[in-house]
Amino acid sequence: MKTYYNPEDLKKFGNISEFEPNLSKKFFDYYGEVFKDGALTAREKSLIALAVAHAVQCPYCIDAYTQDTMEKGCDEKQLMEAVHVAAAIKGGAALVHGVQMMNKYKELSM
Repeated sequence: MKTYYNPEDLKKFGNISEFEPNLSKKFFDYYGEVFKDGALTAREKSLIALAVAHAVQCPYCIDAYTQDTMEKGCDEKQLMEAVHVAAAIKGGAALVHGVQMMNKYKELSM
């Protein structure tokens, strides 16, 4: 089945530097630093990345961080819990904006 996202393209991510090597190097240097152990472990950061990948709905990131979290010792329950955290935050963010709608409705209906 052909889809818009080609899983093989994930392997080409490093090639993004072809058109702009300087900015790509800066990005990859930064990216590498972000995912090192710090106040959070690399494992914790990988779970966060997996949750964010679901929130922004990036299939490449979902593939990459599913593999990365598994390599870092996470099990299926931990991965799914991270997905549910993302869903709860994304759902809550949509709902809290309902207050803006309510305020606007009240303003316009006066």
